[in-house]
Amino acid sequence: MKIKIISDINKKSLKIKSFILKNIKKNKSIKNNLTIVIGGDGFMLKTLKNNRKPSNLFYGINSGNYGFLMNKFSQKNTIKNLSKAKMVSISPLEMKVKNKQNLIKKFIAINEVSILRQSRQAASISILNGKKTIIKKLISDGVLVSTPAGSTAYNLSVHGPILNLNSKKISISPISAFRPRRWKGKIVSEKSIIIIKNLNPKKRPISAVADNVEVRNAKNVQVKTNKKIKFNLLYDYNSGLQKKIKVEQLRKEIN
Repeated sequence: MKIKIISDINKKSLKIKSFILKNIKKNKSIKNNLTIVIGGDGFMLKTLKNNRKPSNLFYGINSGNYGFLMNKFSQKNTIKNLSKAKMVSISPLEMKVKNKQNLIKKFIAINEVSILRQSRQAASISILNGKKTIIKKLISDGVLVSTPAGSTAYNLSVHGPILNLNSKKISISPISAFRPRRWKGKIVSEKSIIIIKNLNPKKRPISAVADNVEVRNAKNVQVKTNKKIKFNLLYDYNSGLQKKIKVEQLRKEIN
């Protein structure tokens, strides 16, 4: 049985890690190639990117604040839940950025790619889907391209749509749009290649952020789903990722 435990270094995480280490041997039916990740969503995103083998299975235990990608810790049930957990496979976005020195940088984003103004000046950008123009000129604080898994994170905070996990869509949401003020964004196919161009890089510099990795002074940003990469996440039987997304959809409708 190959089990790896990766933990954040705060007190709560280390306490949970100690409990898991003492009790994990009691469960003989735990899956091989399992990585138990103890921390918050940010720590989980970092761990996934650093352990990108297709055969790896990840079971997150929340010791942070919200922990949308994680499972709740329970001294009574966590060890038992490990053997019954259900798998969800998700693919990340791939961000390719050309900066003002014409250097190309690539990163993946499990939640979202954010294009943000990096000065007091609002961003001035165009957005294309391949060769088709989505919006010719958007003046805003930026724009956000989100996966279904990430649609309840930063995307929801900027009033973007919540996407079902199996929707095969990605969302494009403006951040504080100034012109056109009423543009609400667009939902497109996961097969789309989104191209974001900075229309005024000297006066209105922008940065491109893949989850939490930033590239400053971006001129052009290409975003697409990378189906060659899959992350296999495990969730407790009664609280899968799809269920969490549906709960957030209901909350949004009620609000």
